[in-house]
Amino acid sequence: MYASRLQIVLAVVAAFFLLGTVGIFIVFAVAPGTALVYRPMLLTGFVAMLFVSMVCVAGLMRGLLRPYTQLIGEAQRAPVPHSGKRQNEAAFVLETFQSVIAQLQEQQDELKRLSDQASQRADSAEAFSDHIVASMPTGLLAFDSGGRLTLMNGPAHALFPASQNIRGEHFTKVLADAPALIELLERCLSTGRIYRREEIETRNGLEPSKRLGATIAPIDPASESARGALCLVTDITEVFRLREEVALKKNLESLGEMSAGLAHEFKNAMAALHGYAQFLQTVDQDEQGRSATEALLQEVRSLSEMTTAFLNFARPQTLQLEDVSVDELIEECVRELKPLFESRNVDCVSSPTVREGNSPIEVRADLRMLRQALLNLIRNAAEAITDEQSDRRVMVDTSAEQADAKSWAVISIRDTGPGIAAADLQKIFIPFFTTKSQGHGIGLALAHRVIAEHGGTLTAASSPAGAVLTIRLPRSSN
Repeated sequence: MYASRLQIVLAVVAAFFLLGTVGIFIVFAVAPGTALVYRPMLLTGFVAMLFVSMVCVAGLMRGLLRPYTQLIGEAQRAPVPHSGKRQNEAAFVLETFQSVIAQLQEQQDELKRLSDQASQRADSAEAFSDHIVASMPTGLLAFDSGGRLTLMNGPAHALFPASQNIRGEHFTKVLADAPALIELLERCLSTGRIYRREEIETRNGLEPSKRLGATIAPIDPASESARGALCLVTDITEVFRLREEVALKKNLESLGEMSAGLAHEFKNAMAALHGYAQFLQTVDQDEQGRSATEALLQEVRSLSEMTTAFLNFARPQTLQLEDVSVDELIEECVRELKPLFESRNVDCVSSPTVREGNSPIEVRADLRMLRQALLNLIRNAAEAITDEQSDRRVMVDTSAEQADAKSWAVISIRDTGPGIAAADLQKIFIPFFTTKSQGHGIGLALAHRVIAEHGGTLTAASSPAGAVLTIRLPRSSN
């Protein structure tokens, strides 16, 4: 800005003095007489004005040519190759800038190539990341700072089937089946706290509940407030069930060892009471005494039967193994319990096993013990249907499956009763636990022990539609 003003001033001054010199020249040409009179003064003024104007023009030309000089200097210093031919300054500058433009074009092409490579790498990394997320056996969910879903892989969809195609929804809707997980995620988003290996339960009212292991962590724990949260969820229902089975087995072993001797002594006492009750029946007494004696004898027999059942449960027994047809065994049990079904107005529906070719599904088992266990389970299913239930059915379904490199026979016993309370699900296989007004609570415990001794599992699940008991037994190798 300063240089432009100086150039303007020099141009004005040079023009002024040049006009002065032209004016003196005109005086000499037009009025020679007057010029002779003032000749010394006019010549002095002419020379002075011409000198000043030339100085101003020189300064102005220097200012105007300074950018060109700088351009030449920069061209000489530019790291570009030159032809080496003798040429004027303008051609040299033109050649230099053509070389610079060519270099810039090459650099632009190289930059475009590098940008394309970086874009391809980014796309490849994104695809690889998506492949890793999709291949994870663990459910992965990601939420932004507002709690909206941004990522959900396949296993997570399987764990939360009601959460299909709802990206962008709030976590309270995505995790509606797991209130405990909602609470943990809300705390993580608000405080940035990390939750590791938390056990939670899911319920949707239609399927059996699931046990999930969850790890929740903020996406950016270094910031004051989390920018989002990651949630890793694993189905540990089977692990939880096996852990409970191990604990139950240990409890039953301890209970059996402790009470076997006590039950034996108690049975001896019952035998003595039974003898005294029978003796009282032989004594002459009135009608009231005979009724009391009969009631006493009946109670003693009931206690003796309960003690015998408990001893059978507590005392280990040797299995007499043979090949047993699952379908035939269930048919026998249903046929034997037919009077019970008729008395309680219950329909028993059994579905045969899906056969492989023409071979029936068989298990290697003790027929007597397995038959007794199935009778107990089917009888309990029929007795679980209350008088208020309009749908009165017991469904026994059998199937075959492959799991853990083994072949299994699966028997499912389902009733249409009110189901089993959640607090009672973990207790029903414990001896003497019962929710019925009549019964000793030994049947389910004995059935559980029999199935376990055959190398199988007995599990219970409940829903508003009723309870389901599932037996899994190894199939016979034949």
